[in-house]
Amino acid sequence: MADEVLWRNGIGYKSNEPTRVLNSTSTREHFGCLSFVVCGGGPTGVEFAAELFDMLNEDLCNYYPRILRNEISVHVIQSRGHILNTYDETLSKYAEARFAKDSVDILTNSRVKEVQKDKILFTQKDENGNTVTKEIPMGFCLWSTGVAQTEFSKKLAEKLGENQTNRHALETDTHLRLVGAPLGDVYAIGDCSTVQNNVSDHIVSFLRTVAWEKGKDPEKMVIGYGDWRGVAKRVKQRFPQAAEHLKRLDKLFEQYDKDKSGTLDFSELQELLKQIDGKMTSLPATAQRANQQGIYLGRKFNKLAQAAPGMELNRLDYGDIDDAVYKAFSYTNMGSLAYVGNAAIFDFGGLNFAGGLVAVYLWRAVYFSQSVSLRTRILLAMDWTKRALFGRGKTMIMLDYKTKSLTINRSHELLEQTLRQRQAHIIDYVFKIAIFPFLFHVHVSSK
Repeated sequence: MADEVLWRNGIGYKSNEPTRVLNSTSTREHFGCLSFVVCGGGPTGVEFAAELFDMLNEDLCNYYPRILRNEISVHVIQSRGHILNTYDETLSKYAEARFAKDSVDILTNSRVKEVQKDKILFTQKDENGNTVTKEIPMGFCLWSTGVAQTEFSKKLAEKLGENQTNRHALETDTHLRLVGAPLGDVYAIGDCSTVQNNVSDHIVSFLRTVAWEKGKDPEKMVIGYGDWRGVAKRVKQRFPQAAEHLKRLDKLFEQYDKDKSGTLDFSELQELLKQIDGKMTSLPATAQRANQQGIYLGRKFNKLAQAAPGMELNRLDYGDIDDAVYKAFSYTNMGSLAYVGNAAIFDFGGLNFAGGLVAVYLWRAVYFSQSVSLRTRILLAMDWTKRALFGRGKTMIMLDYKTKSLTINRSHELLEQTLRQRQAHIIDYVFKIAIFPFLFHVHVSSK
């Protein structure tokens, strides 16, 4: 919340600054104050740019009449060839076309080189593939290029040493247990973690059962198609995300049976599993993934608690207890959506949709359904209605840029309090009207 306050007041401050420099001879300084730059073209950066454009376009010129609309500029710097590169390409192009219509500047194949006080230096590839350095005047900059490790995560990774090789996140196994920590003692979920996709590293464990049945060394044995189906089943159980790449077992078996012997030896099976490793991708760093991981851990902890008395009675306090009691974590992609300025796009993994007013209300419906309490839903609906009828409210919380302290504008606070009281009265009145027929029916029935 504190960051949002600083962002909004920072935008308001920079928007008001040109009114103090309009008489200045420096045109660069004037336009620089009204240049807003978003570094990162992912969902966060794109949605922020869209909301920022709406705020500047709908409200800024009303608050500061001396500012002309064509003096305001919003820029999005993206290192890839398209914004929203994790979405379907048609949706990315739709978002770019929508921003182009709104005069939001999209700079693709660009990397930020340096952020200075009043400008941003970035490199960009031209049509010939040559890298050139350019600059943009900047009055406000938002950095949304990804997730970095916190100091705590860095210290934890250093403590675990060679068990943690990822520089961006803590590595866990498919049971969300921190790799390198005592088994079942430490779990990690959300943005701070990533699930390992090292299927080929566990080839010996996948072959152990078959080798035990045949009395052979796993590294020296060969398996037929029937054994391969059993191995694939164990791979899916341990690495649920690999199931998508193990649909045609017969085709895979035929493809990696190099000598056409009707069997797979250790090296052929290892090559097959490495191919699956290469196709598996890291889970997205989204609230959707973190929510599913939280639900998974809650259910697993309940199972472990229920099984604890029996394990204690039988003195089963060693081995992979998590695997014995509960299944590995499996992520389900429920789809992605993004707001792109009075329009929205939806990517449901093959079922894509983009549009204007209808899509925006569908986007709002999804956010509305994800709100936890009834009070939040009512206030959200009222805020949307108030914005549609009267525009956005003026900023209540003011930032003193000299002392860097936050103060409350009492007149706006009183206005907001009055609006909230009126909303409460309206809710109470609507509730009474809605429940009156029911009470009347009960009263008549009792007679």
